[in-house]
Amino acid sequence: MKMNWEKYIGFEINIIMKEYYGVVQTQKMDEPFYEIVFKAGILTGVFDDGLLISGKYENRIVESFVPFESIKCVDIFHKAGNG
Repeated sequence: MKMNWEKYIGFEINIIMKEYYGVVQTQKMDEPFYEIVFKAGILTGVFDDGLLISGKYENRIVESFVPFESIKCVDIFHKAGNG
């Protein structure tokens, strides 16, 4: 089954990535731990091989292309601007 991503353009999404992990460590921790990396933003484009999302990072707009093969799970929230 293929999902129709076009109907979610303009929606806020979180993409949980497959097998990509980031290290989290603070001064209070003796050992770092690993957490799943995710991408978050507004879905702005759909292509045969992935999704284009737009988000803010350090007060700058950043667009990220995420290949379908890297996606483990997608959370779809409300359409941007609709609270």
